[in-house]
Order: sequence, then structure tokens, then C-alpha cells
Amino acid sequence: MADQKAPCHLKDTSILPPGFLFSSEMKHKEYVAYSIVTSLAEEASLAAVVLWVLPELGIDIPPWGLAFMMFALGAYNYVSYRIGRRTLDRKPIVSPDIGSRGIATTRLAPRGYVKVGSELWRAASTSSDIDEGREVVVTGVEGLTLLVTPQEDKAKH
Repeated sequence: MADQKAPCHLKDTSILPPGFLFSSEMKHKEYVAYSIVTSLAEEASLAAVVLWVLPELGIDIPPWGLAFMMFALGAYNYVSYRIGRRTLDRKPIVSPDIGSRGIATTRLAPRGYVKVGSELWRAASTSSDIDEGREVVVTGVEGLTLLVTPQEDKAKH
């Protein structure tokens, strides 16, 4: 038993820099590889449908039509990739702290949405209805819903 080799994922990683296995660079490399593989699979599926399935149904698409569709799908995948890659760099917010300030982005009567920092959160007013654009203060959290009061009401307490 002693001469059995350890599985690849159990090998000694002491020569790697700290945090290397979970670094942002690794996330980006995995995302790039995943994006390329899924884009190629989508393009191949599109070509298969246009070249084999549609002719069986009596629908003939000219080669330039297939090229246009493949280009459009590639452009869509590229834009999705760029947007998705930016989200990997964002720091996640677990929950705003009690006392954090935000702005009501919809009317809270009693439920709606508020923006705290750069994040949009579902919110419920704990006092009165709150108009859109009013500053609010977080007074509590229930699951993924923030409990808020208008800024002026918080100052009265």
C-alpha cells in the first residue's frame, strides 16, 4: 500500500504560491476554456441543424445564410463572454450591514427594490410606504430581503 501513488489532486502543492489553486487567474482560465468549448459546441449544433435537419424538413438555407447565422452566434457568445468575465472580478456582497444606506429604486409599498452600494436588493419597508428615489437605511435582513426605513425615520429613533 505504501508504494501507491497519491491521486493527482492530493499531490503536494507546497511549491505553489499560496492561494494559487483558487486564484482569480485560475477562475479566468477555466472560464475561457469553458467559453471556447461551449461556443464550439453551439456552432457545431447550428451547422448540424442547418445542414442535416432542416433539409429533411424541406427547408434549404444557403451557405451564406449559415455563415451569417454562425457569425451572429459567435458575436453573441463573445459579448456574453465579455460580460461574464467582468462578473468574475466583482467582490461578492454577502449582505449589507445594518445601518447601511441606500436608495429606493422602486416604490416600497411595502415591498420593492433598493440599491445599496452597487447592488440591487429586494426590500421591505418596516414603517410606511417609501417613494422611489428616497434614501433608506437598512434595519434588518430576512433571507435575501432587506428591511428598511426611510432615512428621516431612522434619525427620529
